[in-house]
This record gives sequence, structure tokens and C-alpha cells, in this order.
Amino acid sequence: MKKSSISRRTAIQSVLGVAGTTITALPQSSYASSPGQFREYGKVKITKLETFLVKPRWIFLKIHTDVGVVGLGEPLLEGRALTIQTAIKEVEPYLIGKDPRHIIHHWQAIYRHAFYRGGPILTSALSGIDHALWDIKGKLLNIPVYELFGGPTRDRVRIYGRASNAEDMKKRKAEGYTVIKTGIAKKNPANIVENPQFVKYAIDNFASLREAGGPEMDIAIDFHGAISPQLAKVLIKGLEPYQPMFIEEPCQAQNVDTMVDIARGTHLPIATGERIFTKWGFREILEKGAASIIQPDLCHAGGITEGRIIAGMAEAYYVPIAPHNPMGPISLAVGLHLAASVPNFLVQEQVSLGEGYLKKPFKLEKDGTVLIPSGPGLGVELDEAQLKDKIGHDWKNPETYNALDGSVVDW
Repeated sequence: MKKSSISRRTAIQSVLGVAGTTITALPQSSYASSPGQFREYGKVKITKLETFLVKPRWIFLKIHTDVGVVGLGEPLLEGRALTIQTAIKEVEPYLIGKDPRHIIHHWQAIYRHAFYRGGPILTSALSGIDHALWDIKGKLLNIPVYELFGGPTRDRVRIYGRASNAEDMKKRKAEGYTVIKTGIAKKNPANIVENPQFVKYAIDNFASLREAGGPEMDIAIDFHGAISPQLAKVLIKGLEPYQPMFIEEPCQAQNVDTMVDIARGTHLPIATGERIFTKWGFREILEKGAASIIQPDLCHAGGITEGRIIAGMAEAYYVPIAPHNPMGPISLAVGLHLAASVPNFLVQEQVSLGEGYLKKPFKLEKDGTVLIPSGPGLGVELDEAQLKDKIGHDWKNPETYNALDGSVVDW
């Protein structure tokens, strides 16, 4: 029998019943530039991993291949940039010479062969590698990453800005934001138990934000794990009349039962997740109902691969995801692809839309959203010229102390 020479393009057309027509009959949203330009690579190998520190406190990763395709990732651990660079360097010998398209296999190998599993260092390094491998795979196929997960569940992603006071709120509202996050207003770090003056100051500030934003504005408030459980309960009670969108990290997440106790004492949604890693870290949170919104950080929790699994677990508990992201534009792109590939997405954090970093920065639309990327892979390209003056930083975590006795407090 004569061996068939049917091409991938012909096969796709045949399956869709469009044989004899051009491949442009396929949905344009599925393809990045010219729909017919599939890149056929029999073999692809990773040749180099390159990391560089980027102001204000980020790390960008490039994974190079022998076919010229480069994947981008953001393997950040705030305040521990050099540690993560070293972790990436330790993983590099495993990846050199490997096929970058075997993403799940590499995830498992890097995670499980470490023997000591999980934790912020390993999973942050692994997260950035995961980003870059998905970016490469999408570029090789000339499709956005979310298409690899079954196509988009939405065409735009709601994002939030930040406001500390009523004046900030008015500015963000004028810019087009419909969601804002703020923190606990305070003059000094909180004590374990605080007086009525401290509580009133915090509640009054949130009330001013609500007045400036109006009833249509969603306003989340971040306790940042820096408030004791004893004080958190008092503050939440005072905030209830102003209906925050959610209370983020009302206490540290290391004792899940403590968060469960706080969650059961209020009707307000409790959110947590930025300091929790992998599906195993989120399991207890979901099983015990400690939070009704989870916030995996895709630069820490295991990347896109693990983020989708965590989102799937959360869906079974009717819990949406609101990915944590006080990082750079590569991280934002990763979050947008996750948001576009899962049904239970709520809102995306961001601090940079990519101005000064990307050739085509993201844009805040009039409805408070960002459109999902349409380019291949993650759909972002670094602006090397603008990055030149942003290379290198020495950012460190703040060190905060009690004003009365000098004891260490959370920041």
C-alpha cells in the first residue's frame, strides 16, 4: 500500500469538514499570526537557562533551545533573588539536552527528585521553569498557552489596582478599575491586642474608601498575615457593614484551624494562598473550609501546571481563584492564561502592565479588564532596549519592630 503523506494541516481540515478550504476557517483566536505557519520540529533540545535580576525586585528567566525558540518565566521569591538564581542553576544540568515539550514529566522530575519536596525555594524555581516551558511549547505550535488547555473560558480578565485612601480610590476609579485592594490603615505595626483607637482608625479609613468608591466598587482588604487572630476578629466585625470583597490573609496560614475559626465567625469571604505551595498545601485549606477564595501565586505554587490542578481542586468546593501577583509582567501573562483556561476565576492581582518591560504592554480596558493575550506561547515579548537600565537590584524584605520594646513584628 502507498504510504499516506497527509499533512497535519490537511488532517485538521478534514476532521473539521473544511477540506479544500484554507486553514483560516479555524478560529482566529486560536492562532497567533499567520494561521498556516505551524512549525514542524522533530527534535528540540534545551541548551541554556539564563536568569537576570530586574528592578524593582524581580527575576526573569529565559530558557533557550537549539531551534532558536526562547521561553520566558518569572521564578521569583521576594527578598531571596540570589537564592532562587542558585536554585535555577542547580536544576539546569537536568534540563540541558532535554525536550522542552515534556513539561509535566520535567515538573515531576524536578519536584520529586529533590527528595525534600515543596517549600518556597524549590517551587518558586520550578514555577519559573514551568512558565518558560509552556511558553516554548505554545511558540512551537504557534498558539497561545490557554489553547493547549482546551481554549479560552473568557476573553478578558478582571484586574485590580491599589488604593490606601479616598484620594487614591478616586484616581483608580477614574483610570477604569472596578476592583481595588487596600491594607489595614495603621500608624504603627499592630500589637497582638489593640485598643479602640487603633481599630477605629483602620475602620474609618476603609469607610472613606467605600464612600469614595461607591457601592459598585469591589474593595478587598489585605491583613497580610500581620494581624493576630485576636485582633483580626475585632477588625472583621467592624468592617462587615462596609462589605469588603474579601479579607485576605487574616492571619498566618501555618495553622489552618485558626483560619477556620476566623472564617466561621463572619459572613465575609476569607482569602489566602500566597504563601502556600502546590496542591498538597491547598488541600487542607479547601477540606476544612478555611477560605472561600484561594490565591495561589503562580510564581511560587508550582507554575501553570500546578495552578490548573489547584483551580480544579477548588472548583469542587465552589471556591474561586484570585491569583496573587505583586510581580512583573511575565507573571501577569501567566495569570491571564490560567484565568483564560479555568471556569472558577475571580480577579487577577497586578502591579505592572508591562510599561517599560514589554514591547506591547497590557492595557486596562474601560470595563476594568485586560484582554487575554493572543500571541503564541505566553504572548509577551521583552523590550530589551528598555530593560537595559532596569537590570540588577538588591531588594530586601522590610525589617519591622515594635515601637515600644523593639521586638520583631510582621510587615
